[in-house]
Amino acid sequence: MSTVLVVEDGLTDMEIISSYLKQAGYSVISATSSEEAQTKIDANKPDVILLDVILPGKSGYEICRELQNNPNTNQIPVVFCSTKNSEVDKMWGNLLGAKAYLSKPVDKEELEKTLKQLINK
Repeated sequence: MSTVLVVEDGLTDMEIISSYLKQAGYSVISATSSEEAQTKIDANKPDVILLDVILPGKSGYEICRELQNNPNTNQIPVVFCSTKNSEVDKMWGNLLGAKAYLSKPVDKEELEKTLKQLINK
């Protein structure tokens, strides 16, 4: 079973995304801040990281950049999941190494399709 780390500070979004992932058969780990995310990444080495852009502490963009620059984590695909969904935001996420950018509210089918493409590579 593949493990997905969901980094999201909004309780409602966290619950919706987590329930979509569990229904699709994924093991879900959650974090609500950049510090908690780093601890869980180190402890669990997830298969995919779903990352909000606006978080307490470091932004999702900063976390993504750090993950991409770390040889221990740069193979983990990052998917941004945010209300910040302009073309500039998506381009920025892409430049930082994210593999996909999903807009909130997250579409269940789009989420599942994106994860299948990333995990089954």
